[in-house]
Amino acid sequence: MKKIRICVNGVWHEWIAEPKTALLDLLREDLRLTGAKQSCDRKGQCGACMVIVNKKAVRSCLTRIADLDGAEIITVEGLGTPANPHLIQQAFVLSGAIQCGFCTPGMIMSAKALLDANPDPDEEAIVQALRGNLCRCTGYTKIIEAVQLAGRFLRGEISPEDITPSPEQKGLGFSHPRPSAMAKACGTAHFTADFRVQGALELAVLRSTVPHARIVAIDAAAAKAMPGVAGVMTADDIKGTNTLKYLVADRPVLCAGKVRYIGDPILAVAAETRAQAEAALAAVKVELEPLPFMDSPVASLADDAVQIHDEFPNLCFEQPQIKGDAKKALADSAAVIEARFKTQINHQAPLEPEATVAYWEKDEDDADKLVIIGRSINIHYHLGMLQAALGWENMKYVEAYSGGQFGIKIDVISEGIAGAAAIHFKRAVRYIPSLAESMLMTSKRHSFTLDVKLAADGDGRLTAYCNDFVVDKGAYYSIGHVVVHRALLMLSGSYQIPNIHARGRLVYTNNPWGSAARGAGPPQANFALECAMDMLAEKIGIDPFEFRLRNSLKPGESKSTGRVVTEWPLPELMEAIRPHYQRAVKDAEPHRSGTIRRGVGIATGAFGIGGPGDSSVAAVELDDDGGISVFAAAADPGEGNDSMLSQLTAEFMGLPLTMIRLNTRDTDNTAASGPAAGSRITYMIGNALIDALTQLKAAMAETGAATGAELEKAGKGRRYLGRKKNEDAGPLDPQTGQGPSFESQVHAVQLVELEVDTASGKVRVLKMTTAVDAGPVINPQNLTGQLEGGMDMGVGFARREEYVAGKTKDWVSFKFPTIRDHFRMETIIRETPRPKGPLGVTGIGEMCMVPTAPAVINAIRNAAGVWITELPATPDRIKAALAAAS
Repeated sequence: MKKIRICVNGVWHEWIAEPKTALLDLLREDLRLTGAKQSCDRKGQCGACMVIVNKKAVRSCLTRIADLDGAEIITVEGLGTPANPHLIQQAFVLSGAIQCGFCTPGMIMSAKALLDANPDPDEEAIVQALRGNLCRCTGYTKIIEAVQLAGRFLRGEISPEDITPSPEQKGLGFSHPRPSAMAKACGTAHFTADFRVQGALELAVLRSTVPHARIVAIDAAAAKAMPGVAGVMTADDIKGTNTLKYLVADRPVLCAGKVRYIGDPILAVAAETRAQAEAALAAVKVELEPLPFMDSPVASLADDAVQIHDEFPNLCFEQPQIKGDAKKALADSAAVIEARFKTQINHQAPLEPEATVAYWEKDEDDADKLVIIGRSINIHYHLGMLQAALGWENMKYVEAYSGGQFGIKIDVISEGIAGAAAIHFKRAVRYIPSLAESMLMTSKRHSFTLDVKLAADGDGRLTAYCNDFVVDKGAYYSIGHVVVHRALLMLSGSYQIPNIHARGRLVYTNNPWGSAARGAGPPQANFALECAMDMLAEKIGIDPFEFRLRNSLKPGESKSTGRVVTEWPLPELMEAIRPHYQRAVKDAEPHRSGTIRRGVGIATGAFGIGGPGDSSVAAVELDDDGGISVFAAAADPGEGNDSMLSQLTAEFMGLPLTMIRLNTRDTDNTAASGPAAGSRITYMIGNALIDALTQLKAAMAETGAATGAELEKAGKGRRYLGRKKNEDAGPLDPQTGQGPSFESQVHAVQLVELEVDTASGKVRVLKMTTAVDAGPVINPQNLTGQLEGGMDMGVGFARREEYVAGKTKDWVSFKFPTIRDHFRMETIIRETPRPKGPLGVTGIGEMCMVPTAPAVINAIRNAAGVWITELPATPDRIKAALAAAS
């Protein structure tokens, strides 16, 4: 032990502590300063824990207190408060640099150290200073802009008041800061691991290290006898079904009898401290009998394949899609290309590791009520899953702030184990897994293998498209067939293709289980289609830009599902991109030879919103001051849903934003509005919100009431429930795959400019230009932030990211994009009101990465002359393709 004296945020403290204690732990555990976050398992990879020590930005997870005696430390809480923020914090808020906000405190502290040393840094200096800070949401553009704006504030060139939108600016088209942005900038927004519960047990979970095995025996006697251990929990101790049913009842809270992938949970140890729980976990002995490893759909579909689930076949879903006569059209076509494409298993990579807190409170009848705090994007549905799995009805779910999710929290993950432990041990519990464990336990983006044929006639008109694709489902079903349906619903992309023959198959394997990931099916399917479009254009001898424009759908023509489109903005988007394309091609010409070669790639994409059977609800209440309270279970892990609800309400009711109050995070106070997934929140919950506001407005007009009390005095209620149910979308025919698809669609064209080093195989993206049809824009800053983040994520998916079970354990092995990978981004927005959208608006968050991977791959082909048909396009794959071509 060592006695040390440290000044934190202007206050001196003395401790007698272990010299190896990390500063991060001292700040979070002793001082409860939770602005500094933990993401990378104390490896110094993420920068979320950055603080200033003696005027320099340091990673507090790597800084030992033995070296800090007499040091002066500033955390994000010491810069400013929401009521009195620092100029840098204001700059991040006003620049739109805060989405989920998990990385924000670390970013701000790195920016503070930079601006203290260099009041007027150029972009290169900013990138250098923030090179150790990761962000998954923004694509880094708005972060760079925030540091630049902070410099202008600090130099006195402008003030925050000069650019802060007035809350009197009602509704749509204004870049009002997100409601939670200032709390996130000041470190006062609580994420799940920031919550402390007095007397809570800490959990550690034993997970399978093999992909497929039978559980023969568990010996936990030694663990139970260790200091601080409350006990060991297995599947036998769970009172409910022990099954987390989303669509199919196949995934256990804790495994009973069998494990099906590397990371499957076997048991949990509960102890007074996390260290005690982890020590006891190491003492548990589990005997596993290995079973055949079904490592791919090919293995799982073999005649002698072992069935992964007794109740369900390995081929767990199949859906064809047939339109016209593709076989005859192929035979009659002037040009046909045939290729196989493959996409990787990929991690959604939210910066915040998985976490859950569970505790007990008394309800109004003095009965025990279990409270789950987590980062769900569908709190009511997850509550129902947990109640059945755990066998406990009196429960509520509270959504904490979420450090991004990108589809990963469509499923219950750590909540099941934490809730079961709270019931079994009759104590509050915290389950805060490491990043490595979070990577093991969470769902992934599905791997697709797609065999395609694309054909055209002599005039360059598409005649037929065949796509036989297999989806690696992994060990558990989750959203299952939804991914196949979404891929088929958008199969023909933006084009008129009269003849279609497709089949999507979903296959259980012993790989990590796949689920929702930004786009959920269309990014994989569109990768094959858009690369095939370039292949076919090249074979025919037509410019790929003109080929796409020639084959664009037109109003009155039908998609692969048979749905007839009434409007189709692709030609306008293409024309908006045309001058950028022409300039890019011209700029690339001098760089067509030599080692470093420049290429230009283009791709289009379409994404459907408001699918078959979708519905939603939202409630509003007139407050006694004339303001509006909104009640909707609309998670906002960074997309901007809080802004949408606030600004739609302000616009419709003619109120300033300061009079709109949101209630969105608690199952006790909201109705079941559906998941924050599929870009549906704006369209579905927004419509339900407008329905509720319409009822309220009518009641106010009828009575002349201006407040809730006046409404009640006039005999009217103050709360109104609005609903939205899709009437113009139906299921696909199981035999033909035909049927009405989505009520709303969004569209994009992306242009990529990049360089390929033909010696090393490395790719450097220079610029991406995206044209989107977004409908009326609610918040321009939020929209461009979503587009920029989607572009960055799409480039990572195309170039470098891949999850390999047992090997991908941190952000370095995942190859997380950093600010040094940042490229120029330009967005072109076309606003077309949606006939059935709330005030004409629609969602956009997932569309932005649907065209990205094929645009990158097409640009690599344009630069280096080789096709990369398996993602990611790593340097090794590019070098191998170059070697084969030579």
